[in-house]
Amino acid sequence: MEEAKSQSLEEEFEGQATRTGPKGVINDWRKFKLESDDNDSVPSSKKEILRQMSSPQSRDDKNSKERFSRKMSIQEYELIHQDKEDENCLRKYRRQCMQDMHQKLSFGPRYGFVYELKTGEQFLETIEKEQKITTIIVHIYEDGIKGCNALNGSLTCLAAEYPMVKFCKIKACNTGAGDRFSSDVLPTLLIYKGGQLISNFLSVAEQFAEEFFAGDVESFLNEYGLLPEIHAIEQTDM
Repeated sequence: MEEAKSQSLEEEFEGQATRTGPKGVINDWRKFKLESDDNDSVPSSKKEILRQMSSPQSRDDKNSKERFSRKMSIQEYELIHQDKEDENCLRKYRRQCMQDMHQKLSFGPRYGFVYELKTGEQFLETIEKEQKITTIIVHIYEDGIKGCNALNGSLTCLAAEYPMVKFCKIKACNTGAGDRFSSDVLPTLLIYKGGQLISNFLSVAEQFAEEFFAGDVESFLNEYGLLPEIHAIEQTDM
């Protein structure tokens, strides 16, 4: 059992140090830890291991490549992770990441309600002139069409919860392309960012139950990654 555990730990850390994705985040943390540790309190052996784990190497450097591509031993793993101070450093790293995210999100505009667009020109102007970082969700609807009223109510709730997303609505007859938005495809959701259409959902009410609410629409949009993380929004309001 112990041998299998050791093999699993080694496989987890197999490969080169410089990566993207989850392992890239791990390497970022390793580098952060190395930089934040007190030089006088960290054993030189531990600093060397951290340095090897976090520093990128040149592909042409044969010695470096061999050193970084080797598997981590179980002793090295325990050396890095056994100390309580590692947990404190990880918390500091997470806090720094949240602060960075907070800074980025704070610079964006805030809305908080659903904008009623009256003309096709107003619709185009909203898409073309809004900031590139802003996600714009446009509901194309008509009165009396099943699902349109419920969707308008749901988007009103979501606009308050996601003030950094710009929610808009416009009647199909006012778009200047009413023939493309017949009652058969309503309600329709169009999602734009940076002036580009990134998603569109025709007859979107068919994705929900007969009676649906803001939570259902929120879950649907989150499935496609079209809403920001709610905890990130809460951080900006603190």
